[in-house]
Amino acid sequence: MIVGLFVIMIGLIPIVLAISSRKILTGSELSLSLLLYMVCISVWQADIGVLYFGEFLEESIILLLFKLMRSGTIFAIPVFFYIALISVQNSPWVNEVSSPFAKYLLRIFSKKSFYFIVIWSIFVFLLIWTPMGIEGIISRKIETLGIHFYFPEYGPYHWIYAIHMCSFLVLIFLIFMVSKKIPNPNIKEFLGKFSLFSLFLFITGVLNFYPKTGALVSSLGVIFFSISIIIAFIRMNLDMMIRYNLLVERQKKLDYVGNLAGSLIHEVLNTAQVIKGFNSVLSSSPTLTEEDREKTVIIRKATDQIEELSHNYRKFIQSSKIDFKVEDLNEIIQESIDFSKEFLKENDVEIIFDKRYSSVKAFVNKTYLKQVFINLIKNGAQSIQKHSSKRNIMIDMHINDEGILIEIIDTGIGIPKLEWESVFDPFISNKEGGTGMGLPFVKKIIFEHRGDVTIKESTYQGTHFCIQFPQYKFSNINQDSN
Repeated sequence: MIVGLFVIMIGLIPIVLAISSRKILTGSELSLSLLLYMVCISVWQADIGVLYFGEFLEESIILLLFKLMRSGTIFAIPVFFYIALISVQNSPWVNEVSSPFAKYLLRIFSKKSFYFIVIWSIFVFLLIWTPMGIEGIISRKIETLGIHFYFPEYGPYHWIYAIHMCSFLVLIFLIFMVSKKIPNPNIKEFLGKFSLFSLFLFITGVLNFYPKTGALVSSLGVIFFSISIIIAFIRMNLDMMIRYNLLVERQKKLDYVGNLAGSLIHEVLNTAQVIKGFNSVLSSSPTLTEEDREKTVIIRKATDQIEELSHNYRKFIQSSKIDFKVEDLNEIIQESIDFSKEFLKENDVEIIFDKRYSSVKAFVNKTYLKQVFINLIKNGAQSIQKHSSKRNIMIDMHINDEGILIEIIDTGIGIPKLEWESVFDPFISNKEGGTGMGLPFVKKIIFEHRGDVTIKESTYQGTHFCIQFPQYKFSNINQDSN
C-alpha cells in the first residue's frame, strides 16, 4: 500500500505543475490542453498505484478502479493530438500548394481526425470493460524488492488496446515532423521538446507491461516529463510575454509623443487666436496706410493657414479606440486585392500575391488593416509610369524571430532616398492633387498594431515597402491592452 501511495503522489506532480502554469498564464488555450494532458498522466499513475492496494482493498474493487482509471492512458492520445492540432492551426504554415508534405500533414491534423480519434478512444475504453479486453487481475511479486502487487490479465482482444497505444508513437513522430515545418521558433521549439519528452514517457510506460519490472518504472518517466514539459511551456510563453511587453512600452512612448504633440497644437491654436485678435484690432485702425492693410491681410491668411494645419494634425493624431481580434492576414490581403481590382485594371497593373502559408493568424483590426493594403496597392499602381513595360506589384509574407514580415514591391519610378522618412509625414505628397495622408495613415495604423512600416529599397525600378507585425500565438494577454 505504501508503494501505491508513493506512485499516486508522484502522479500528482503533473497536475500541480500544470495548474500552477495555468494560473501564471491565464487565458491560454494551450495551457488548458496541457492541463488535460497532465490530468491523463496523473490518472494513469493512479491506475498503476491502485495495483499495490491489495492489503487495503478487495480484488474486485481494485479491478474496477483499474479499468476506470485506464481512461488516463486511453484518452491521453486524443488530448495529445489536440495539443498538436491547436499548435498547427494557430501557427503560420507552409502552403500546401508549395509543399506536398504539408498538404498531407494538414489533412491529418484536422478536426475530423480529432473527432475520429475521440470516438475510437471511447470504443477502446468500452472494450477493456469486457473480458475480451481485461479478464481480471492476478497477484505478482517483485522478487528483488519483495513487493506484492496485482497485474492485469489481458483478454484475447487486448491487442486493440496495444494498437491504440502504439498509435501514440506514430503521433509523436508526426508531431516531431510538424515542429520542423513550423516557421515560428517558439512553437517549433516547444513542439519538438514536447514530442521528445512524450517519447521518453511512452518508453517508460511500455516497460509497465512486463510483470518482472513491476509497475513503478513509469514513475521515473512521469517525473522527468512533467518537470521538463512545464519548463519548456513556461519558457515559450515568457519569451512571448517579454516581446509583447517591449511592444507595449514602445506604444506607450508613441502615445506620449502623440499627447505631447496634442498639447503643442493646443498652444499653437491659442497663440494663433491671440495673433488674429490683435491683427483684427490693428486692421481697423484709421491711421493704417494701404500698404499696412495689405500686410494685415497677409497676417490673417497666414494665421488661418496655421489654424487649418493645426486642426488637421489634431484630427490625425487623435483616434478612437481600435478593436482587435484574431484574423487571417492572407484573407485580409486577398480582400484588399479584390477591392482594388477595378483600379488595377484601369492602370493595367498586375498583382502577384504568393500565399507562402496556408494561414497567418494575427491580432489586428481587419477594417483598418485592409485600408492599409489598399493604400499601398494604389500608391504602387500610381507610381508606375504609363510607358513602363514592367507593370506589377508583388506581395510576399515571411515569418522570422521578430514576427510577421509583409513585403510590398512595385515597379514604379521610386522615391528619392532623402524622402524615405518624410513620405510618412502628414500632408506631404509628391503626387499632383495628393493630400499627403495615404502613407501617414499607413504608418499610424501599423503603429497601432504594435508594428512598423519602412521603405527597404527604392530606385527607378520600383519601391520595396516592409511591414512588420508581432505574431500573436496562444496567449490572450494582448487583449488586456485594448
